[in-house]
Amino acid sequence: MSITRTRILPALGLAAVAALALSACGSSESLQGGGSGGSGGNGGGEESSTIVIGSQQYYSNEIIAEIYAQALEAADFTVERNFSIGQRDAYMPSLEDGSINLFPEYTGNLLQYFDKDATATTPDDVYAALQDALPDGLTALDYSPATDQDSYNVTAAFASENDLTEIGDLAGIDGLKLGGAPELEQRPYGPTGLKDVYGVNVAFEATADTTVDELVAGNIQVANVYSADPRIKTDDLVTLEDPKGLFLASNVVPIASSDISDEIADVINEVSAAMSPEELVAMNVESSVDQRNTEDIAKDWIADNLS
Repeated sequence: MSITRTRILPALGLAAVAALALSACGSSESLQGGGSGGSGGNGGGEESSTIVIGSQQYYSNEIIAEIYAQALEAADFTVERNFSIGQRDAYMPSLEDGSINLFPEYTGNLLQYFDKDATATTPDDVYAALQDALPDGLTALDYSPATDQDSYNVTAAFASENDLTEIGDLAGIDGLKLGGAPELEQRPYGPTGLKDVYGVNVAFEATADTTVDELVAGNIQVANVYSADPRIKTDDLVTLEDPKGLFLASNVVPIASSDISDEIADVINEVSAAMSPEELVAMNVESSVDQRNTEDIAKDWIADNLS
């Protein structure tokens, strides 16, 4: 049995807490727990089916999963947390067989998992292709503006000095040096892709784990950094927009069991719409730098962002 840590937000009120406590004694198939108007008594109430929420073994993914859990609990659903399962090969069978009902995923990476020949790169195109690629029984709810994907970053000072907003704004700047993992030099979104798609000419330096340090020191001007990396915030970096889809878009997307997707859509889609790339980075800073626990990070984000 997966780990259960049911937690009810204060907003539910005493009546909802009581109703959820009674739910273990009944037999209804409804997903939502009974509110204050539901039947009471020991053994006389109706049981709420439990939504099992999973997460990767990755602090950022677990934060998103915890936000899903608390938002659903606040809407009077009963949830079970099965977090830190591992990577995609470990948890996807449980999603497909319905033993996990909801999981925060990433559009581009999940699309490549199901369709290695997919060619879509922009957010809308990737999402549309993912909907077609998902196996029967799984539904992609609305994707979020928040991402966790390859991106090109510059220092805030360099962005201000050169009026940079998107990758194409780098065109015409002389002496640019791009840093990243050694394999970036041969990737389609590396130096060749920059030139072909955006007309940006760069030299390349394999900076690997020191990429952000080299960027801040001024030894490179452009850095390949994952878009949810906490150092984007802590080192005052600017992520350049990619309107032409040089990178494979990997927006946060909730993947749900199809038989419950309609019932939870309003709650989870509101979460997705409210989560920005900057807020995801900030929450990752709270976790990895400030060492705050996942439950408190999620609770505070919900209080600040959901009605």
